Amino acid sequence: MSSTTPTFHPRPAASTSTLHPDIIRTNIFTRLDGSTLAAAACASSELYLLSTEDKLWQNICNSTWASINNPRVSRVISTFPAGYRSFFSDSFPVLDHQQSLKHNLDFSSTLSTELISCVDVYYKNSLIMSKTQETEKVNGWFLCSPFRVDLFDLKESVLTPKVHGGTWLNDIEENLTLSWILINPVKKRALNISSGRAASVERHWLTGDIQARFATILAGDEGSERELVKCEVVVTCGGKEGRDVHVREVSLQVEDMEGRSLSGRDSLVILEGAMENGKRKRGNGSEEKLKYEEFMERKRERRRRKQRREMSMDMASILTGVSIFLGIWTFVLFR
Repeated sequence: MSSTTPTFHPRPAASTSTLHPDIIRTNIFTRLDGSTLAAAACASSELYLLSTEDKLWQNICNSTWASINNPRVSRVISTFPAGYRSFFSDSFPVLDHQQSLKHNLDFSSTLSTELISCVDVYYKNSLIMSKTQETEKVNGWFLCSPFRVDLFDLKESVLTPKVHGGTWLNDIEENLTLSWILINPVKKRALNISSGRAASVERHWLTGDIQARFATILAGDEGSERELVKCEVVVTCGGKEGRDVHVREVSLQVEDMEGRSLSGRDSLVILEGAMENGKRKRGNGSEEKLKYEEFMERKRERRRRKQRREMSMDMASILTGVSIFLGIWTFVLFR
């Protein structure tokens, strides 16, 4: 008795051309997140054309950043070259800006008159704060003063869920995330200046509050104390461990390697240069934390060198004074 092994003839895989475009657009693309949709768009010209529908990207952006669900912001994003798709491309990936300030000097004469901040804070992936704030900078006071954006008034705060288990510092470092998108309505560009996860979490020495720092390191003026600048968002949390935590302060500042706050004009030159020339790439925050630590180490090293120079100058001044003193007395005694 002979047996015959059956032969299977696999059916060829269905190509996207066999699916109606409406099925791809409404039943497949609507289920994708932004990065996956962008990757799918690279597969073929057909998929690219289907993926350019602005409504798809509007739904993705609105679900990613609650703070942009604002009529004013929606009108601004609609003016971007490719609408919400351009906005997502500017805002979702990690910012990598390495072009020195010397290449950005042209921006100093064409600074915009307004910035829009769209900020979302999450605790364990749950949204706890979402706020949109417009910063007008039409006067000389803003351009000459230290650049700072505060989201809260002194009496405002946001309640977070109760912290459970572990230490308070570790819990906030692991579970608190932040997105701060700056939008330039005039130049129709945006950038996300947050590192996503905190680059540093520490307890304030005086108040006992927890300060989580989300930082992006940007290129500044090569060869100076602004060779690199730190664009930092500080989230201040107060309360007691085991109880509800209050987010009391969320502020943005730009500092140089000496720890000095940059002026409004200098900060805007760097930020707008980063909008135009900064590269966007995917990341999970670990690289940004490493850049932050390297920046802080270079800052400490500059401080140590400065202290050594000052000590040397002080010693030279003391020796010069002693020499002059001895010279005068020698002249007086042996005259």
